[in-house]
Amino acid sequence: MPLPQNNNNNKDTYKSRKNPANKVGDVLGRIAPRDKELEEAVLGALMLEKDAYASVCDLLKPDCFYEPANRVIYEAIQTLGAAQKPIDMLTVTEQLRLNGTLEEAGGAVFVTELTSRVSSAAHVEFHARIVAQKYLARELISFASNIENKAYDESNDIEDLLQEAEGKLFEISQRNVKKDVTQIDPVISQALEQIQNAANRSSGLSGLETGYHKLDKVTSGWQNSDLIIIAARPAMGKTAFVLSMAKNMAVTYNTPIALFSLEMSNVQLVNRLISNVCELEGSKIKSGQLTPLEWDQLMARIKALNGAPLYIDDTPSLSIFELRTKAMRLAREHNIKMIIIDYLQLMNASGMKFGSREQEVSMISRSLKQLAKELNIPIIALSQLNRSVENRTDGKRPQLSDLRESGAIEQDADIVCFIHRPEYYLHSDTDANGNDIRGKAEFIIAKHRSGSVEDIQLRFRAPFARFENWEEEPVPVGIASVGSRMNSMGSDAIAAAPTADPFTGGTAPLPSGDVPPF
Repeated sequence: MPLPQNNNNNKDTYKSRKNPANKVGDVLGRIAPRDKELEEAVLGALMLEKDAYASVCDLLKPDCFYEPANRVIYEAIQTLGAAQKPIDMLTVTEQLRLNGTLEEAGGAVFVTELTSRVSSAAHVEFHARIVAQKYLARELISFASNIENKAYDESNDIEDLLQEAEGKLFEISQRNVKKDVTQIDPVISQALEQIQNAANRSSGLSGLETGYHKLDKVTSGWQNSDLIIIAARPAMGKTAFVLSMAKNMAVTYNTPIALFSLEMSNVQLVNRLISNVCELEGSKIKSGQLTPLEWDQLMARIKALNGAPLYIDDTPSLSIFELRTKAMRLAREHNIKMIIIDYLQLMNASGMKFGSREQEVSMISRSLKQLAKELNIPIIALSQLNRSVENRTDGKRPQLSDLRESGAIEQDADIVCFIHRPEYYLHSDTDANGNDIRGKAEFIIAKHRSGSVEDIQLRFRAPFARFENWEEEPVPVGIASVGSRMNSMGSDAIAAAPTADPFTGGTAPLPSGDVPPF
């Protein structure tokens, strides 16, 4: 339809519809949220009361002011406040003059008039919050309009658009979320309650019990709001460790756990859990080549996993925003007590732009710490280490500088741990001192914000991808399967039944007359 030639209003309306990037107030013909009088009242109050700026500086920024003149006046006030200079109509006028924006602000007369419109700064913080809320409303309107227009454009990939929308919304929410300070008394009461709860537990732990006794003793259990990083080189057993721990916590202690696996599918994870719980080799689980005794063992022990409060999500390339949404829902619907992420470097922050991958990983680690505090639960994130570990000749023990892609991981984490298995690098059953290191795994706590740093010995049973307490005697492979049919076998048959070496998986007969432990 041709444009009317003599109707400028219609032409302007047409241009507004054609170009939604115009002022927010043009969207659907509605007026953008703002309050000119409140903006001016806030500015006037800031120039009347010397301490007023301190009460609103964390609430307001120049963009919060809709009127351009008000915006440049607040910029001048902000400059004076940052320099700890007096703020009044004379100093603000002079600062505007130095900024070259006095005319844009309406001149010295307008600045003077602002102070005459308010009698006191008594309600400046309340008024400032309203100004900030209206700015947030404008931000949301602009965001929604932009996403709407992109959704109409069929050339845009809908998945990319969803990621962009989620990222932008998260960015807006993080910019505007402010938490008020808390007087110490209720915090003391909360701390005393935690101490009392810990004292009432038989374990004496204040956090979540992992089943690894020495680790729990050092950490007092995984603590709420902590971000825990567990890092290692490939083949050290990161996933095996968190699966073993998740099994301990969900099955033994009935603790609801959420596991986000970006690397393995849920079926692969469950197969490894079955191998772990049923003490059957992973290769046999995958091939299904089980003996009748092993089938009995599988069916008897797999019942322990049924009904366990373990929730698995295998979404690949999970974004930090998707994780946050899913974690909130899991906390609300299933009351999860801990989140495990396998692994951090496979996550992304889609919808946000970064200069480098290191900056993106830094943003992800900060977001994980924020999520841990928001949900008040521990979050465990696995991480890769740099290849520099392989080039060292000091036993290749990992250290904090080996964390891959971002020093921010070390900074954001409350606890940083490493998994190291000496036998993997020594290619020997003994160390330099002749000590047996078969199955030995070192759990190295390299950073502990609220405790000591220590090395904890664990036992790694490779056939089952399973970590155990070092002091526990390993049950040889195959022993339990013999036990499943003890009632139908004679003592001679039991004595002759083959068992496997707990470390290598090779078979060896039991000594005659010995009864295997069950």
